[in-house]
Amino acid sequence: MNPLLTPLLVVSLLVAAGPARATADAPAAPAPSATSAAYLAEGEVRKIDPANAKITVKHGEIKNLRMPAMTMVFRVRDPALLNQVKVGDKIRFAAEKSGPAIVITRIEPAP
Repeated sequence: MNPLLTPLLVVSLLVAAGPARATADAPAAPAPSATSAAYLAEGEVRKIDPANAKITVKHGEIKNLRMPAMTMVFRVRDPALLNQVKVGDKIRFAAEKSGPAIVITRIEPAP
């Protein structure tokens, strides 16, 4: 067999075999969700604008967005989230990029 074809044959066989699958002996760990506690930022509600589905939050670092602490206005994905909070509440929240905007996807009371 041609020595140049051997590596090509090995690569072809590996690709054809597909990705390795988890077995019963080694179950796959669940992937962390985007809204897990590791991605919740802490903040304080400064203003609520239900007519425009917006909330102003003075927040700490938002690690998943690499955003430093500041006060800013966010859109909320679900306007019903705004019914859970009032101005002055300490909150934990999840935020993500949605096009050019940053959107809050989850809000809960801070411990």
